[in-house]
Amino acid sequence: MRALIALAALIALSACGLSPMYAGGGSASVAQGLAAVDVPEIPGQSGWLVRNALQNRLGVAGNTTPAYRLDVRLDDSLEALGVLNDDTISRERRILRARYQLVDIATGAILLDATAGSDAGIDVVSSEYATIAAEQKALENLSLELAEQMATQVSLALRSRAAAAR
Repeated sequence: MRALIALAALIALSACGLSPMYAGGGSASVAQGLAAVDVPEIPGQSGWLVRNALQNRLGVAGNTTPAYRLDVRLDDSLEALGVLNDDTISRERRILRARYQLVDIATGAILLDATAGSDAGIDVVSSEYATIAAEQKALENLSLELAEQMATQVSLALRSRAAAAR
């Protein structure tokens, strides 16, 4: 009976239309498309962090001729959340947002126009060094999260483009 249930589950799963995005490894159309994405420099420290995280996530090899360009504009802000009676800040929120476009270099067509964002809470303590270190670590983590969101959306856009080309 268990074998019959397992067999039925396998048949149902194969009929659902799901297929691995990176089937074929590095030779898959999505992987090759990601390697062909050029990420121009993004201004500021947050831009440097996001660009490096994107290049790592996209697998930019450097020897692939770029077919796409990922234009990114960032908005990095730090807001005071908790204010005590003596007007000192006890908690901050770091917000990192991105507006990005995936552009086909050959045609200039915009394949993806989207936004991504994330935020983190930071405790403000009596040590200024500890607060600055927490703000920096939050920016590093937010940059990684933003790059992950953007790379996922770019992968999906390239997958849709490859499917439409077939």
